[in-house]
Amino acid sequence: MFKTTVRILNWSRKYSTRIKKGFILSFLNSVFIAMPIMLSIYVFNLVLGNYYGSTTYGNKEIAIVTTIMIGLVLGRYITAYFKSVNQDSIGYEMSADERVQIGDILKRVPLGFFQENNPGELTTAVTTDLSFFENYSMKMIDIVINGYIMALVMIISISFLSWELGVVAVSGVVLSYFCLLLLRKHSEKNSVFYLNAQSKLVESTMELIIGLPIVKAFNKGDISLKNFNAAILSSKKVNLRIEKEYTPFNCLHLFSLKLASMCIVIIAGMMAINNKIDISIMIAIFIFSFIMFSSVENINSATHVLEILDKTLDNLDKIKNADFLDDNGKDMELSSHNIVFDKVRFAYDKIPIIKDVSFEIKENTVTAIIGPSGSGKTTICNLISRFYDVSGGSIKIGNVNIKNLTLSSLLSNISTVFQKVYLFNDTIENNIKFGNPNVSKEEIINAAKKSHCHEFIMNLPNGYETIVGEGGDFLSGGEKQRISIARAMLKDAPIIILDEATSSIDPENEYLIQRAISNLSKGKTVIIIAHRIVTIEEADQIIVLKEGEIAQIGKHTELMSQDGLYRDYMRIRGKTEDWKI
Repeated sequence: MFKTTVRILNWSRKYSTRIKKGFILSFLNSVFIAMPIMLSIYVFNLVLGNYYGSTTYGNKEIAIVTTIMIGLVLGRYITAYFKSVNQDSIGYEMSADERVQIGDILKRVPLGFFQENNPGELTTAVTTDLSFFENYSMKMIDIVINGYIMALVMIISISFLSWELGVVAVSGVVLSYFCLLLLRKHSEKNSVFYLNAQSKLVESTMELIIGLPIVKAFNKGDISLKNFNAAILSSKKVNLRIEKEYTPFNCLHLFSLKLASMCIVIIAGMMAINNKIDISIMIAIFIFSFIMFSSVENINSATHVLEILDKTLDNLDKIKNADFLDDNGKDMELSSHNIVFDKVRFAYDKIPIIKDVSFEIKENTVTAIIGPSGSGKTTICNLISRFYDVSGGSIKIGNVNIKNLTLSSLLSNISTVFQKVYLFNDTIENNIKFGNPNVSKEEIINAAKKSHCHEFIMNLPNGYETIVGEGGDFLSGGEKQRISIARAMLKDAPIIILDEATSSIDPENEYLIQRAISNLSKGKTVIIIAHRIVTIEEADQIIVLKEGEIAQIGKHTELMSQDGLYRDYMRIRGKTEDWKI
């Protein structure tokens, strides 16, 4: 329990001054709660003295007591207000900072990180886990730290009246703490089940929504809902089990505190009967006995929440401690943009993907990379963009090892047009200028014209202000591809990577995309993962890959004159492109 509390405090170091102020204000707030009870002793003695005629009081005494009481009540609520102002919002501010930091981390980790970690778990960490943290982190600090601060003030106050009863009060707190330790053992185990169930629920929901078109196409609604319903049922069972196991320990914790309160009342009554304490002190002790443990009674519910927070912080630490690709990189300008692979090796999950590959791509030339599926074409492009780090050898751009560049500096030199285009749920204009947010509307339209998408954009209901929807689902594949090329044009990077940009596109769209690519590629260093014969034939250099190794390299005419994979590949591609229904 306290370990998790310390972890929360470590996460909130940036706000340590405000938290410390909150602790001081919590202490003062507890004093302002205790002081009226202590003052009641004086008032009660004054009233009894007046009744029996031993003392008298007048307006002066009433005014003094009333003024002090009003001051104590105001002090209580003023300190409570400023404690809330100092502490309560920290969780929300801290979570906002963490989301920005995690976003920065996720854009700097290798792509392998996303393959090693379940997307549902990552989504849960950034959404559900951080939301849970922002809602409960400071509440738990308040319940645990501030709760024990108030209990301490109450115990000190009652000890002034009777040290024996102070010992009883301490015994009650200690006994309740041991009950919390028993509760914590069960909460620690159940918190794992709870978070796993929540993660599965998020994952199943995402899978159901994303896969809905396939589900409808095959009329398999009942089957698709099976996993979703199972995740809901699992979450329900976990929550019910937690409540069932939590209740006995909760009752035991509360019983230990109520037992201590009852003992204090009985002992105080006996002490008053034996004239060891005055009746006024006995009444003050009775009042203390009813409120002194109120601040720690809620800690039992906090124990389970703290264990969930502990596992939540584990999930978030997994992201925060991920290896960066550019820990030692520097921002620098490249003098040229020729690309050199020198004995490059790359393995994923200890399986070799790229094996001692060496080649050079000259600046301002077009290089086509071809090969069977799984031969390493996309991996080569991903290594150039440093989406992964090489396992061995080196990649240099302009005679600079890309490991010596920050990822931001490297990627500012590269524009990539992916086979599967993703458009953001925003206007077409904003999707295009994503490549360069500082461009004018005129430059956006000019890029759209060069990429042959201006005409169809103007036919849309709101032109460039049309919202494309998540992923750009209402646009055709060719239209999305041309918007992607316009985006790359505005970035105006010296290196262009085209990852099978014209595959699975109808002839009309392919013609327009080829023209757009031609405009994009002028004066650039271009790497194309290609399937179309025309694209391959016109390349300055063709690299043929097979099982992660270079099988052949050269120009089209050279490779066609040789026996080998390239000539076989081109013959098969020719037959494929000639095939008609």
